[in-house]
Amino acid sequence: MSPRLIPADRDPAGRRESVLRLTVDGEPLEGVAGQTVAGVLLAAGRRAWREAPSGAPRGVFCGIGVCFDCLVTVNGERDVRACRRRARDGDAVTTQARTPGGGGEVAR
Repeated sequence: MSPRLIPADRDPAGRRESVLRLTVDGEPLEGVAGQTVAGVLLAAGRRAWREAPSGAPRGVFCGIGVCFDCLVTVNGERDVRACRRRARDGDAVTTQARTPGGGGEVAR
């Protein structure tokens, strides 16, 4: 799946992709400069990366930073909203749960 809706060779604005690399739970992923962490995860086919207290999978819900369904840990900083955080080359992202000390990968 491409992280862009318009292929670079047909982009009327002439934008060029600048690839960035990050890891999510140790898995290397590639994205495009300017994407949010949630955008990189969604483009990689990951729809859920957190668990609710009930165990239900959670990912992006509102996509604008109002809710807290997309929380991840980025470079050791917990409770980062993936939909609001721009991905940076070299970011280390880990999934988390809503339980204290929660973490670890969520079933996809």
